[in-house]
Amino acid sequence: MSGEGLEAAIDPTTAEWTAERASSVLRVPTASDDKYSRGVLGVRTGSTRYPGAAVLGVEAAWRTGLGMVRYLGPERAQNLILARRPETVTADGRVQAWLIGSGTDAADRPASEDAALRRILDSDLPVVVDAGALDLAGVGSAPRIVTPHGREHDRLRESIGLAPVGGDADDAARQRAALETARTLGATVLLKGARTIVATPGGWVARVTSGTPWLATAGTGDVLGGIIGAVVAAASVEPVSDTESLGALAATGAWLHGRAATAAADRHGEGGGPITALDITEELPGIVASVLAHRMR
Repeated sequence: MSGEGLEAAIDPTTAEWTAERASSVLRVPTASDDKYSRGVLGVRTGSTRYPGAAVLGVEAAWRTGLGMVRYLGPERAQNLILARRPETVTADGRVQAWLIGSGTDAADRPASEDAALRRILDSDLPVVVDAGALDLAGVGSAPRIVTPHGREHDRLRESIGLAPVGGDADDAARQRAALETARTLGATVLLKGARTIVATPGGWVARVTSGTPWLATAGTGDVLGGIIGAVVAAASVEPVSDTESLGALAATGAWLHGRAATAAADRHGEGGGPITALDITEELPGIVASVLAHRMR
């Protein structure tokens, strides 16, 4: 992309993701759909130390809307998920997309799990790569969305030979860095923050500002992973074969996440109030319905 094109891509007046744009991305079930054609998300998240991350991601995926969630993870997390969401399937089988890494630590990853994640990343199915799987962001050929926060993004950049951005970078610098990371990895990058940035290797950029400062609380990133995973799985009934097409799906997931968090905070009155990660998931069905209403206008 030329210098002029890059400046246009990071112009906040042209990059803002909206409810209208999100409505054009979400898939609406039809009378001919079944649970498989609505999208199946495979999930390998959570750990013995952090089982709650798996629960939050699975809960978020279900409430965003899809046909099935298959959870393949530690027994403790599996038991907690089934207690919360007994409709979750815990047997291996067909999926249209994967969510990996939330609530895990690469330093503690067993060899068997490492091999399983690498197989997923070397498939042709889209993968949402979060948290403890970000060290594998450059592995394999699967189309992927990586979802780092600022510190994770700096570590990821250093691992692929790029300079860290630093916590005091302005939005323009963050967008340039996200684009550079996306091009270097060949992956869609969703850089979390008060203003979330989505960038693809081809230079497409979106900015998401639907959230609230009350989002800065434990577990909300795990919820985001589940939302994006569900959006991607539902869209991938017709296979998503390239990373560029994942940009709009990632931006839509981030927009839903931010809007649901804002709705949860606003229940406390003007200015909002404290929320938890599960509060966000409880708002999701209504937010999805309101976004889809844009198609009727």
